[in-house]
Amino acid sequence: MAERLVISGASGQLGRRAAQLALANVAPERLILVTRTPDALADLAARGVTVRGGDFAEPTSLRKAFAGGARLLLVSGTDLTRRVEQHRGAIDAARAAGVKHVIYTSGLAPQAPNPAVVAPSHYATEQALAASGIAWTVLRNSLYADYQIPEATQAIAAGVLLHNRGSGTAAYVAREDCAAVAAAVLVSGGHEGAVYDVTGPEAFAAADLAALYAELGGRRVEARALEDAAFVATIVGSATGDDHLRYGAELVASFGRSIREGYMRSCTDTVARITGRPATPLRQVLAPIVRRA
Repeated sequence: MAERLVISGASGQLGRRAAQLALANVAPERLILVTRTPDALADLAARGVTVRGGDFAEPTSLRKAFAGGARLLLVSGTDLTRRVEQHRGAIDAARAAGVKHVIYTSGLAPQAPNPAVVAPSHYATEQALAASGIAWTVLRNSLYADYQIPEATQAIAAGVLLHNRGSGTAAYVAREDCAAVAAAVLVSGGHEGAVYDVTGPEAFAAADLAALYAELGGRRVEARALEDAAFVATIVGSATGDDHLRYGAELVASFGRSIREGYMRSCTDTVARITGRPATPLRQVLAPIVRRA
């Protein structure tokens, strides 16, 4: 049998879609999908894909889950407080299981002093991979275009885009494109030692976003820049005692600051080069969902 391919976090949106796309090019018997919730992948298991339980919080479970795999798509975990520890455990488990190549979904320019809250754990994982002795590929995904849908809807309704991006730009990338790149790298072989910035086809400043939102919504939208603290306060509103909401607001603000300071400005043709099809424009992601007011 040809070498087997493993996807961790396979019941999440990115991992599941990467698995579906990989199945267009490889036999189901070659795929091993690892998840904390195997029942969520019953439809793919019915197609002949191997589904195994495995949890970043339990590294011993990962060694068994990765067994027999030659190439691993390591989809980054969501627990930012423990992510570095969990990713290191996953890399150790992959090495112990005999995995030869790890492909990791990282973020743009994760090295210090990028202020994005997710950056330090991404960078630490990249460093752990480099020191692991396993072949590796890093996919540095830009901010998801899909996450702009709530912002666009709110800005259209209010007639104003409140932001802390300054004049910085970001090339928002469709999650579908990130999944397509990940699947292509996983199934094609090669790419050892490569670091790819995976971005959308066009970089947007806040004024550009406001203009796009206005066009899609059929009403004027003004871009209004705020300082970080004021921006967080607009999200938190009167719920000042809601620590979860404040954490989310500060996370969003950290991305805005990262854009403002130039860490998200990368705009590449990686999607087209790796997948053979153009990257999805932000307009195309937003248009079917954002309705005219």
